[in-house]
Amino acid sequence: MLLNGVMIEDTFAEAFPMRATRLLITADEPRWARIAAEAMTGFATSVIACGCEAGIERELAPAETPDGRPGISVLLFAMGEPDLAKQLVARVGQCVLTCAGTACFSGLDGDGRAPLGRTLRYFGDGFQGSKRLGGRRYWRIPVMDGEFLVEDAVGVQGGVGGGNFLILCTTGEVARAAALAAIDAMRRLLGIVMPFPGGVVAISAGNYGGQLGPYHFHLRQVLQ
Repeated sequence: MLLNGVMIEDTFAEAFPMRATRLLITADEPRWARIAAEAMTGFATSVIACGCEAGIERELAPAETPDGRPGISVLLFAMGEPDLAKQLVARVGQCVLTCAGTACFSGLDGDGRAPLGRTLRYFGDGFQGSKRLGGRRYWRIPVMDGEFLVEDAVGVQGGVGGGNFLILCTTGEVARAAALAAIDAMRRLLGIVMPFPGGVVAISAGNYGGQLGPYHFHLRQVLQ
């Protein structure tokens, strides 16, 4: 296919089933919600070495969050629900619970549930409390600046990992410009994240038989 003067070849693109969840991280100020989200999604480029693949989906206005505060939507993907649950507890416990003034909620219903607050509650050393509102259970965990509110469990559903495509260029400057333009377009969509640095993976020409390079491909995770 020729699109805007660019030849696009329909060829192999790796994709595989994953389990995914969406978290809504809120805070008194947008800055702190983003700090927590960036910390939580750090070093989450590939399940090969990071345990999960995660990224920031978008910013949330107060009207879009359960507690009426500004927030960030985060997507997290793993090969199975046990791996997903393990990464959720570790990353929220170390990066969101520890961030000033934050709260964490489930961002989708899904066809399954992964424990979160019911595990993190032990950080309260017996002083935690729970309450059921609107059919959902929440935990209130005491922290130095008040309390950390977290949902008992979060929704899990199917997702797709992969969705990569190659950009073939004769110079790195052109390849990077094309890659960033593609990423800017993809970030306007919901339900996807591009977890590699800047959304782009750089691959040496040697990986492709010494053809002209460099080459870049984008890896994205998609909620089904």
